Amino acid sequence: MRIPEFSRRTRIVSAAAAAVVLVCVAVLLVPVTRESLQDTWCRLTGWGCSRLEDPNRRDYADASGWRQRLAPEEAAAWGNYVALGDSYSSGEGAGDYIEGTADDGGCRRSANAYPERVADSFDFAGQLGFYACSRQRGASMLESLEEADSQIAQTKPHTSVVTLGIGGNDLGFTSVLRACMVRVPLMEATACRDQEEDVTSRMDGFESTLEDIIREIRDRAPDARILVVGYPRIFPADPSSMYYTLAPNDQEWLNETLQDFNTRIRRNVAESDAEIVEERQTGSVEYVGMSTAFESHEVGTDEPWLHGVLLGDFAEGVEVDHGTFHPNARGHKAFAKRVLHQIEKGPDRPLYAAEQTLDSAEPEVLASELD
Repeated sequence: MRIPEFSRRTRIVSAAAAAVVLVCVAVLLVPVTRESLQDTWCRLTGWGCSRLEDPNRRDYADASGWRQRLAPEEAAAWGNYVALGDSYSSGEGAGDYIEGTADDGGCRRSANAYPERVADSFDFAGQLGFYACSRQRGASMLESLEEADSQIAQTKPHTSVVTLGIGGNDLGFTSVLRACMVRVPLMEATACRDQEEDVTSRMDGFESTLEDIIREIRDRAPDARILVVGYPRIFPADPSSMYYTLAPNDQEWLNETLQDFNTRIRRNVAESDAEIVEERQTGSVEYVGMSTAFESHEVGTDEPWLHGVLLGDFAEGVEVDHGTFHPNARGHKAFAKRVLHQIEKGPDRPLYAAEQTLDSAEPEVLASELD
C-alpha cells in the first residue's frame, strides 16, 4: 500500500523537531562552544563526527574531557615557562645578576642563566617565570608551599613547561667539598670517602622529596612538561693531577658521587612519567642529563665552563666566593643547549594536553599567572 506523501513529510518534520529538542536539552547540560555543540550533534545523530574521529584527540570514560595530542615543541610552547631550582638554575657564578637579586641573601639570578637563554631561544606563547634561587633546598620547597615566595606555587594551570634543577643542597654537596678540601692531605687522605655513608643516606632521603615536588607541581600544572635537570661532572673523567688539596682519587670519588645522584634522579623521573602513562594523564616528567655537558671543560682544564675555587673579599679573612664550583656563563650556554634539545626531542611517547586548557590559554590569562 502506498504511504501518503503528507505522512512521510510529517515523519521527517517530527524527526527533525525531536533532534532539535534533544540538541537544545544537551546544550543546557554542556558548555556552549562550537566544539561541544558539534560533539553533541555527532553523538545524537551520527553526523559531523570528523572531529571526534581525529586520531590526535582522546576522550576518557572518567569524564575528564578531551585531550589533544601535541608534537614535543607544541606541548612546551602553548603556555608559560617556569624555571625552578637552586643555584645551578639561578645562575650563581654566571655574572650579570638581575637587579636586586645579588644582595646579601638574594637569589642571585643571572641574565646568563640557562632559563634566560632557553626563553630567548624558544617561541613560547607566554613568558618566562624565573624563580630559581641560590641555596634552595628541595625540602624547603615543600615546607614553603603556603608562603608568598614559594617556588612550587608559581606553577599554574597554563604553565606548559617547567625546568627543575634541585637536590645539590639537600645532598650537602658544598659541605662535602669543604670537608674534602680543608685538611692536610697527607694526614687525612680519606677525608672525602669517609663521608660516603652520610652522603648515601641524604641521597636516599631526597628521593621521596623529589617525588613530592613533582607531585605538587603536577597538581598545579597537570598539562606541563616537567624537565628535571641533572648536575654536571665537576672534574675531568680521568684526572691526572692535584687540584688544591684534592688528589685525583678524591676528584674521581666526587665525580662518582654526582653520577650516582644523577642516576637516582633519572630513575625517579622515569617512574613519575610511567605513572602518568599508566593513568592516562596529560603532561610529562622528563630527565635532562648534564653529566657530560662540560666534557673537556671541567675544573682544572685549560678552558673550564665552571669555576674552581674562587676567593672572595680578604678584608675579614679568607672567604670562598658563592660561585665556587658553579657554572660560568659558557657553562650555562651548554646547559641551555641540552634543555632546548630535550624540548625539541620530547619523551619517547605521545604527549597530550587538555583541550579545555589549550583553548583558554589567551594572552591575558597567561600574563595573569606570572607574578
